[in-house]
Order: sequence, then C-alpha cells, then structure tokens
Amino acid sequence: MKIAFSNLSLPKSGALVVAATKGSKLTPTAQAVDKATGGAIKRAMAASRFDGKKGQWLEILGPSGIDADRVLVCGLGNAAEMSAKGLQNLGAQAVGKVLTNGTKAMTVAMDPLKAGRKQGMADGEAAAEVAYGAGLSSYRFDKYRTKQNPEQKPSLTAVTVATDDASGARRRFRTLDKIRQGVFLTRDLVSEPANVLNPVTLAARCKELTKLGVKVEVLNEQRMHRLGMGALLGVGQGSDIESQLVVMQWQGAAKSKTPVAFVGKGVTFDTGGISLKPAGGMEDMKWDMGGAGAVIGLMKALAGRKAKANVIGVVGLVENMPSGGAQRPGDVVTSMSGQTIEVINTDAEGRLVLADALWYTQDRFKPKFMINLATLTGAIIVALGHEYAGMFSNDDMLSERLSAAGEAEGEPVWRMPLGDAYDKQINSVIADMKNVGAGRAGGSITAAAFLQRYVNDTPWAHLDIANVAWSSKAKPTAPKGGTGYGVRLLNRLVSDHYEN
Repeated sequence: MKIAFSNLSLPKSGALVVAATKGSKLTPTAQAVDKATGGAIKRAMAASRFDGKKGQWLEILGPSGIDADRVLVCGLGNAAEMSAKGLQNLGAQAVGKVLTNGTKAMTVAMDPLKAGRKQGMADGEAAAEVAYGAGLSSYRFDKYRTKQNPEQKPSLTAVTVATDDASGARRRFRTLDKIRQGVFLTRDLVSEPANVLNPVTLAARCKELTKLGVKVEVLNEQRMHRLGMGALLGVGQGSDIESQLVVMQWQGAAKSKTPVAFVGKGVTFDTGGISLKPAGGMEDMKWDMGGAGAVIGLMKALAGRKAKANVIGVVGLVENMPSGGAQRPGDVVTSMSGQTIEVINTDAEGRLVLADALWYTQDRFKPKFMINLATLTGAIIVALGHEYAGMFSNDDMLSERLSAAGEAEGEPVWRMPLGDAYDKQINSVIADMKNVGAGRAGGSITAAAFLQRYVNDTPWAHLDIANVAWSSKAKPTAPKGGTGYGVRLLNRLVSDHYEN
C-alpha cells in the first residue's frame, strides 16, 4: 500500500477521514466538509450517538457537494491527550474501515489539533504516526492463497495523510517506515510454514540483510561442534536439516563503542522431539522461532534507519524432530560454557538453544547488555494471558527501560521474579543442572533461571514471548497470526538510550 503526505485540502475521489473532538466539536476540515455537504455531518451526528468520544466512528456514504465518495468521522476525545500509540490506532482503524470495501484511495485530514503535545509532538510528527499505524495495519500474509473472492481482497492501494506540515511528516515517516519494514519481515518469517522455513533457509534470509550493511556470519554444525555447543546441537540432532547459528552485526557507531546484543530462539518447528507434543495444535509450532524472527526484524529496522549504535543479533536455528538419532530424555549434554545438562524433557529445548547462543554472545562480544527473546514456555500464557510478555532480568535499569519502551510502543512487558528458590529446582543429581524444574509450578521462572546460568555478570533480560508472538485476534496495528512483537519495543529501547 502506497503512503503519501499532502497539504490540507479535500480529495478529488476516494474516502475522506475527518475528525471531531469530545462534545461533537468538528475540526476545521470537518467543518468545511459539513458546510460543503449542506450539514450532512451534523445531521448524521444528530441521528446517532456519536459525540466525538475517542474510538467512535461515523460513516456517511455518497455525500453531495464534495468529490469524495464517502466521509468517515473519527472521534478523538481530548485531542491534547492523544499519544503516538493513539494516533497509530487512528490510522489503523481508518484503514480497517475501507480496506476491502471497494475503496481504492483514502485521505486522512490531520488538522492542527495539538494532538500528542504532552509527548512533545509537532503536527508533522503526529501525521506521520497516523501514517505509520495505517501502514502497520495493511499487512497480510496471503502468498499461499490461490482462490479468494474479490470482496476478500484488499481494494485500498493508497493512503494520503493531509497536514499543514507535509514535509515534516515525510521526514519523520522515513524512519517509521523502516521500522515497519522490520516488523513486516518478522511477521513474514513467523507466518511461513516449516516446509519452507527451516534452519538453512532462515539463515539464508538473514544473509539478505547484507544489502543494508549488516555483516552476517553463519556457523554450521562443524563449527559449532568445535566450539563445544553441545546443548544447541543436541536439540537439532534428530532432524535431517542442519542446525545453524547466525551472527548479525550492525556498526552504526564508532568501533570503540561497546555493542548491545539481542539473542533469539529459532526453533523452526518444534515437535517436542522424543517427548512428543500432542497432535492438537502442533501446527502452531512453526512459529516457535518467533524470538529469532524478532531479532532478525529488529536488525533490519535498525540498519534500515541507520541507527547510530553498534548492535549484535545472534539467532540459534534448529528443528526439533523425533528420529532414531534424536536426543533422548535422560541424555547429558555439555554446553559451550562447560556446564553439563541432564535433558529431562526434550520439549524443553529452547533453553538449550539459548544456553549456547547466550554464552557465545557474551564470551565473544562482551556486550553492554544482552536481551534474549523466545517463545519459551506455555506457562507464561497461564501467568500473563496474551497482554504482556514475561520479562526476567538481573538488572533493574535495563528492566525499567524495557518497561518504558514497551508502554510507549504498545508492546508491554511484565517483570517476573528470579531467585535462589527457583534456581535450586533445576539442580540435577548427575549433572550440573537439568533442563526443567520440579513439576509444572513456576515453569516460566525455572526456565529463566536456567538461562541466567549462561550470562555471567552481563546485564541481561529474558523476554518470554510465547503469549504475544502469535495472536488469534486482530488488533488495530496487528493482524491475526504473527504479530511482529519485539521489533518496535527493542528499536525504541535502542533509540531512547543507546544511540550517539
């Protein structure tokens, strides 16, 4: 979908979005439209319960006196209180109103409203946020559909946001659009079926980032064996497809500046291995690489917008399959750190992948911090539902910054506990540790405690995104399916605190 900006004026065709604030107060463009149509907007408001409250919408079809074929009036509530997130939702909801109804073009009139002024946004920036939301909401993953009714296909091909500061909006949107492209890459990767996306083909997708200036290095099984990555390799040994570790480096600051690092779990399909999962819902395990997908999308966003930071992205890519060569419950593996792990449950595999990936990252790059993302536990769904990702951390400042970034971007996190009581649960009788705790209680916490044994003193946060990487319900800026969770959150973290 094409997104553009223009000066405030009435369009010659298509749909027109205007606004009203609380108390049915029309914005200047809405007033002009109402006058040109002989009072159509006010009559429609009088005939409905629309009074400009935030989230209300009113549609007028075929209005006379103007060239637009329909007018949509959106309620802003108190415009001065609108946040960037609210403006994005406005753009997304506008697109949702007309995406498949035959409308080909839509203009959103963003009058000077002091919208978002509490966040210090200028009019052009506010208009760019509306366009950003419109762009995010346009995502569809339908590459494998060969039969669709015409009414199911999007008809909307162009959105124009009209503003008094079109040039400022374009400048701001150039950055936002690069972030959007990173989100879309993550959604694409998470949505791909496992017969298309496996460790080797996903590593190849990572290599495409070299076009943006990202240095990409792929470690094959032979190299990982030499490094002693027995934990990661054990997970993939039952698959016919070779495991991979991909290292992505973006250098946007001076070489002397310490990098920040993001590590992702990339289990491209998780059968559970010998500890086989139930058949029901197993098809969802194509997105067990959601953590890796988020890291890859983040690297695209950061490189695309030329972030002034040094950033490392590491993803461990494996397929967890049952076979005659698969890892067995009771096996003992040696991780790159030298620590031994008794594998009690082969379906607790993501933490094994991350153990070696985290150790490798902190040992090689000595980063300022490490954040790992993983669709790690079903327990986090029980604990938090589908609203907040679970956050575990050994560093208060990093946790606070992640929380603030998540709130600002609409990708919230909730800090969960760690401590000796949980850590003791993963002690093994025959090895240094086992890969699950005692029973189901606190499953997401004992998984985090396992990971903490591989970070040494590096400031670290673990984001368990099993509950937010995929959604069965559409939200204004995210469709059903792959959400792209994590890209916007971590981009904001880097932007706010770790760029020159």
